Amino acid sequence: MNNSVYILEDRSIFYINGLDAKDFLQNLISNDINKVSDNSSCFASLLTPQGKFLYEFIIVKHKSGYFIDCEKSQSEEIFKQLNLYKIRSRVDILNLSNEFVVASFGYEKYLSIDNSKDILGFTFKYREDPIILDPRNKNLGGRLIINLEKLYLSLKKLDLKDDKIENYYLQSHKLGIVPKSLNKLQNKLFGIECNFEELNAIDFKKGCYVGQENTARIKLKNKLSKRLLPIKIISGKLSEDEKIYSNETEIGKVLINEEYPFAIIKFLDKNFDKDQIFKSKNGSFKVFIPEWLKI
Repeated sequence: MNNSVYILEDRSIFYINGLDAKDFLQNLISNDINKVSDNSSCFASLLTPQGKFLYEFIIVKHKSGYFIDCEKSQSEEIFKQLNLYKIRSRVDILNLSNEFVVASFGYEKYLSIDNSKDILGFTFKYREDPIILDPRNKNLGGRLIINLEKLYLSLKKLDLKDDKIENYYLQSHKLGIVPKSLNKLQNKLFGIECNFEELNAIDFKKGCYVGQENTARIKLKNKLSKRLLPIKIISGKLSEDEKIYSNETEIGKVLINEEYPFAIIKFLDKNFDKDQIFKSKNGSFKVFIPEWLKI
């Protein structure tokens, strides 16, 4: 069993509490807050009114409120956005990023811990701190949200050994799930094009939320013709916003060009061939379709 643990120092933790906390989140997020309980956490997104991607996060019930586990590079904007929507709601939004940290470890290790269950988003307490089976994909393993002061004692008790965060990024990218640089996706594609349905971030049965109308329309009218897909660089490098061509037809665009690259691809286009090697100005690459994405 792999006993590696990744301290995700690139994550921020907010705490949303108050009489209106549940309704406040329900009116904003793409998922259903009623799914979140002491035993269940969810993945969700915050979209523009047009349904474009803005932010994504994991929501975990904690005491009388909710932890929001989000990427640090987006955290300041998320904090501002939540406060913008707050208006007269009886809600407190606290940034606990200096006190709490997220630690991630493998799926098998998660299953070996007492009280764990093999259910996406399943949540239980370990010495009063929540452990979650990642609600996006079980192969992303377990997540522990814990006060920094208690972190190393809990890791020792769980027999977890600190590993390089790059290995977590690599694993996430291989799975086809964006591990970082989420700010490069903002306003450039619809939430549903981020594979949020397959990653359990959208609930099509819940009522209104920001961006719901376009999200539902794309789904119901079968208008989903583009997807966010991972790229494997074969040689050279990619540039952000670089267009991708096949047989002189534009079939996509590079959105994240760094070590863990992703592109928005017209996957239904007859010119798109997932086995093709694409040439860019400064390199060559392949676009791959993750196993969990049935397209």
